[in-house]
Parts: sequence; structure tokens; C-alpha cells
Amino acid sequence: MWAMAQRSWEKNLPLERVELPDPVPVRNEVRVRVRAAGVNPVDWKMREQGPLRLAARLVGPPPPVVVGVDFAGTVDAVGPAVTGVRVGDAVVGGTDFSRGQRGSTADTVRVRADQVCVLPPGFDLVTAAALPVAGVTAWTCVVELGRVRGGDRVLVLGASGGVGQLAVQVARLQGALVTSVCSARNAELVRSLGADTVLDYGAGDALEQARAQAPFRAVIDCVGGYSGPRCRALLGPGGRHVLVAGDTPSAWLDLLRAPLTSTTVLGRPTGARLRPLVDAVASGALRVNVVERIPLAEVERAHALSRAGRTAGKIVLVV
Repeated sequence: MWAMAQRSWEKNLPLERVELPDPVPVRNEVRVRVRAAGVNPVDWKMREQGPLRLAARLVGPPPPVVVGVDFAGTVDAVGPAVTGVRVGDAVVGGTDFSRGQRGSTADTVRVRADQVCVLPPGFDLVTAAALPVAGVTAWTCVVELGRVRGGDRVLVLGASGGVGQLAVQVARLQGALVTSVCSARNAELVRSLGADTVLDYGAGDALEQARAQAPFRAVIDCVGGYSGPRCRALLGPGGRHVLVAGDTPSAWLDLLRAPLTSTTVLGRPTGARLRPLVDAVASGALRVNVVERIPLAEVERAHALSRAGRTAGKIVLVV
């Protein structure tokens, strides 16, 4: 197998092509030949700073360092005791460094069977590869943490990004009324995803604009630059403020200020969590917006685009 990897954990090292032994799946594991790998901010953040980088160094596999979580491809080997997944199945899933697994910027991954979801026939693998982290994060924010139900109001900050677009749609699938915040240039896109109200952050203080739609059952911050106390002030009784991947010291301190109705989340893909998302895409109820398809060997360019934060949708690497 080959992967795009850093030779060590030293900062600012380039990702280069490295050859690695083909992994052999053991009990409850599958090996997947990757055809597409989604790009998320966590991928390049793990190369630079933050608690996830530290955790990966402590409990992850030894260098070379292969980053990336999202993948879609075809199962080509299964270990003993695997059920529900067979050789030849098209699957989508996410790697997990805490289980000693290398990342997905490679042509092959080895993961546990419960980390993949079998795709329906004909499901586009590029679309599938855009789902795991962003989709599961959105689902966790809206359904698991926000406990959003029909008629609830939801505020999505950063609604035009990869997680934000899916959060808007998942909230609508739950029957919620969605207020979204994005730039004016992305307003029509977000409105087409089902947002009831679209606020332009360039037209003034976004949280002040949102006050007219409050109280909210959930305030989902997909940007990370909004004040926690001000977000919490927009919540109704039992409401939840969810910060997506709040990985800075200031964000953590913000979450600890009373009232304690804030939390941070980075979705951990599993087959069970991916199943409703895959089914929703297959039925046409959920739309995944892939804005860039980039060869895996050009992963540095993909990370630069993600780091710039200007893409209105998902970047996917293709093998």
C-alpha cells in the first residue's frame, strides 16, 4: 500500500508518498481499498497543534504519520468473526487513531467492522467519503446533543461550511425551524438546503440579528468565533449550545462559564451513526455538496484550501 504521510511528528513537515506493508485484518477488522477520502479541518490541525495532535502522538500508531479520517472504498479482506460486511462490499467509514489505526490519506485502511457502513448499490463513493466526520458531527449536534424535535428552533452559525450545510438539513429532517448564518454570497445555497431564515454576518452582529428568532432549542457554532455566553443567552429552557471542534484554550474556558449548557463535539464516525445519513442521501432527503475533487497525491493543496476556510462544501481526495 501507499500513503501520503509525514516521516515524523515534527511540525511543518510535508506530506510525501511512502510505501507501507499491506495491513492484515485481525479479529473483527476489515481492510478497505480506498477510492476517496474526505478532508476535514481536523486533518491539518493534527499536523500543527492542539489536543488531538497530542493525543495522536501518545496513543496513535508510530510514524510515518498518516492523517485523515473519512474514507470510502471496497472491502478486499475481512478478519475472523466479522459479520455484516463481506469482501466486495462498497463501504464508507472513518479511521480512529485511538485504536492504533493509520489515517485515510492512503490507498488502503484497516479498521474495525463496526467503523464502516455498507453502501447501497450505485452509491457514489466520492459523495460517501464526504459524509463521515461532517455528517456524524452534524447528527450529533442536532439529534444526540440538541435533542431537536419537530417545531423546535435551531440556529446554525457557519451554515455554508461542510458541517453547517449538513446541520441545516438534519435539523430540517427533524422538523425544526432553522435560522442560519453565512455570507451573502452563500445565502441562496443555504436557503436551498432548507433554512427558513438566512442571516448575513456581513450585515451586522449575527447574534443580535438572531435574537429576533430566539429562543432556540440548539445553537450550533460551526465557526468557533462566537461568544459562548452570548450564544447561551439565545437558548430556551433545556436548550444546548454546541461548539464544533472547539480546540483552543479560549474556547474551553468559554464552555466552563455558567450556565453549563455548552459542549464541544467532533463526530466520531461509526457504522451505526452513518446508517441514517447514508439512507437519507440515498433517498434524496439529504444533499452532500462536494466542491473540490483533488488527487490524493495533491493532499497538501487540499489542506491549504481547507485551512483557508472559504470553501462552501466538502473537499474530497480521489485515489
